[in-house]
Amino acid sequence: MTTVTLPPGPTAPRFVQLVYALTHKQRGMPQMRERYGDAFTVNVPIFGHALVISDPAQVKQLFLAGPEVADNHSNNLGRVLGPRSMFALYGDEHRRQRKLLIPPFHGRRLAAYERIVEEETVREMASWPEGRPFAVMPSTMHITLNVILRAVFGAEGDEFDFLRAKLPTAVKLGSKLAVLPVPTWDLGRWSPWGRFRAMRREYDALIDRLIDRAEREGSLDERDDILALMLQSRYDDGSRMNRDEIADQLLTLLTAGHETTATSLAWTVERLRRHPAVLRELVAEADAGGSALREATLLEVQRTRPVIDMVGRQVKAESLQLGPWTVPKGRAVLVSIAMTHSSDSVFPNARAFDPHRFVGAKPDLYQWIPFGGGTRRCLGAAFATMEMNVFLRTLLRDFTLELTDEPDERWHSRGVASAPAKGGIAVVRRRDAAAAPTAQTSTAGARS
Repeated sequence: MTTVTLPPGPTAPRFVQLVYALTHKQRGMPQMRERYGDAFTVNVPIFGHALVISDPAQVKQLFLAGPEVADNHSNNLGRVLGPRSMFALYGDEHRRQRKLLIPPFHGRRLAAYERIVEEETVREMASWPEGRPFAVMPSTMHITLNVILRAVFGAEGDEFDFLRAKLPTAVKLGSKLAVLPVPTWDLGRWSPWGRFRAMRREYDALIDRLIDRAEREGSLDERDDILALMLQSRYDDGSRMNRDEIADQLLTLLTAGHETTATSLAWTVERLRRHPAVLRELVAEADAGGSALREATLLEVQRTRPVIDMVGRQVKAESLQLGPWTVPKGRAVLVSIAMTHSSDSVFPNARAFDPHRFVGAKPDLYQWIPFGGGTRRCLGAAFATMEMNVFLRTLLRDFTLELTDEPDERWHSRGVASAPAKGGIAVVRRRDAAAAPTAQTSTAGARS
């Protein structure tokens, strides 16, 4: 019989720990690390009794464990996104689906998607006001939504307008439902889950129409959107993805890549306005046609302002050894992304915003983990990285971003994602291409 060895943790009732987690989302984990160390146990709804870890060596052990040892936790994301979503699949079925979906997010297709990202970014930025504060996150949400509707759904015309109008509300509601227990009662449209299911039925009907149109028009091999690629793809046995699988996976790609990327972009603006030296260097680099510091800056934004708090697994084997801890079957293991990213032993002077730590160096993917890791690492990580790079490149090329001495924006929980509380306030002025000015200087000092 396996001897269970787990670290101590808070002993408050599950509901009390939930309230604490929701009301102290960013401070809670660091405070518990100060009290209990790099690993501790919690008892919260959805996950139940769980081991929280942050040491990269233990994170690596978890991410390298096969799905027969530790696999995705059966949390609400699978219920929200559908039974054929990547978040709801396990073992061989997950591996089979993932193999089919990886190719569209790499290689030459990223170049085709880059054109779409720049078009949508330029179009949205054309509406930005000059010389007065505005929240940038509504704009980044528009950009990432439009990009996904074009690059992933292949939507246009009435279907594009319908999805653009309906999906943000559904995703926002689903994001909140994903962190709450599923109720045992059903009140139909009078309940949040009932409203979400009604939205889902509308969505499924539209996906059917998109598939019907694609199959009717043909020429799928001339299209680059991911819906067209799904319709052409085949499993190893020669079978096709069915419509339920396609609908669930398209919604998964939207949910995983829309709000999260938009939020990281809002944090990018929030961080750069408070770090004049970095901003000046970025503008000079952009004017010279470089990209190394820009790419490093995006890595550092995601390190210091991770949008997702946790990555979860559930032990499937009789036990799982993670460093000194022996975790029993059925127990959840939660990787605290924020705790790992904010550890001085992992990232020296971790509180400082310093993109130079990543210049010329690729991050260790067991230390820098905004996209998760292992067989569950985000499928669209390369796509999201490209999207953020194009946005920041366009911003630096076309606008002067004014600095601020305002305090850092607080973290605001939007359910699954954590965003800047004010939406990433920006003040911009359009650049004169001939003059090519550098980033505006101010008396604002660099922040951590």
